[in-house]
Amino acid sequence: MINCTVKLKPTAGQERQLRRWLWHLTAVWNWSVRKIELDAADRVYHSKWEIKAMLNGHGRRMGIPVDVLTETAADAHRAWRDCFKGIRRRPRLKGMRRRLNSMVFRHGRYVKPVGRRIAVGAFGSFAFHKQAIPVGKIKRLRVVRRASGWYGVLTIDADPLPIAPGAGEVGIDPGFSNLLTLSTGEKIDRPTEIARITVRLAQAQRGRRRRLAARLLERTASQRRNRNHQLSRRLVSENKLIAWSKDRHSAIAHRFGKSVQSSGHGQLRQMLAYKCRPGGAQFIEVASRNSTRACSACSDLTGPTGWRGLKVRQWVCPTCGVEHDRDVNAAVNTLNAGLGISLESGRKAASGIATTARRRRSLSIEETPAERAQS
Repeated sequence: MINCTVKLKPTAGQERQLRRWLWHLTAVWNWSVRKIELDAADRVYHSKWEIKAMLNGHGRRMGIPVDVLTETAADAHRAWRDCFKGIRRRPRLKGMRRRLNSMVFRHGRYVKPVGRRIAVGAFGSFAFHKQAIPVGKIKRLRVVRRASGWYGVLTIDADPLPIAPGAGEVGIDPGFSNLLTLSTGEKIDRPTEIARITVRLAQAQRGRRRRLAARLLERTASQRRNRNHQLSRRLVSENKLIAWSKDRHSAIAHRFGKSVQSSGHGQLRQMLAYKCRPGGAQFIEVASRNSTRACSACSDLTGPTGWRGLKVRQWVCPTCGVEHDRDVNAAVNTLNAGLGISLESGRKAASGIATTARRRRSLSIEETPAERAQS
């Protein structure tokens, strides 16, 4: 399955009808969220099909196709399911400040693009900006309202085009002074999308120009997504194995704020993961524990540690005498751990850099520090 986004051009009448439907679907979302929450408190758990069945007959009263109503309820059920699994936070109720901004047309039989128009059930057809659409069976259409207009997200049953991987192997240490540090020694500069709009965004917010503020934030998100697409494609095309140092970015964001949010590391990690699969490249996530402290030459835990150690960017290992750049050393340790995982079992989780370091030390316990440095 692949998603393709097209920019829709609804008429004035179609836009009024879309807004009216979203208003009614907001009530359906809120009812579904509260129904599941209150029943779960009494240990009554509903399946997705039971929630859908409760809405039978309401489509005629609202003047909305029943499949659009049931898909909104299914989205609420999916949100609670992910919340119970610990994947995402509790779903919130929608209102004037936090609006429902999308609706789903599930049945592909009436979602058909012909030329530069797409047929959508009760709406007739929408015009959309000229764009190549992948060949395949359209399973559903999600109509989304954003600050810049209306968009259609087509879910198409087709295989993504594979990216031919290169012959390299790279370890990646995500950071905030630099966006990424590679085990090859390359450092990718910190992004500046947020910094470029800070003044203008503050002016729009002080002037209560909500539409302009939303448009600026949407443009920044588009720039971040485009940058991550280009960077992930380049990394996949150059390497057959990519080892990523996995950090808890949500916890770090509470302390460092904007610098974490503007980096988009989570989005970049997802793009690398799904772009590696079709071409046969290997993407491995490695636990970041002790990746900075362990010397990449002798594996001793002699590096800087703690909050005070964050300002130490260059250090010399007292055991083997090798000088290290903090971020490059962490990236090399990530690559070494990723290679060990790939060779041993191909798992996508690591028990930590310290375990790898202890194994390496046990193999060379009789060597002197100088001999280990030479090797």
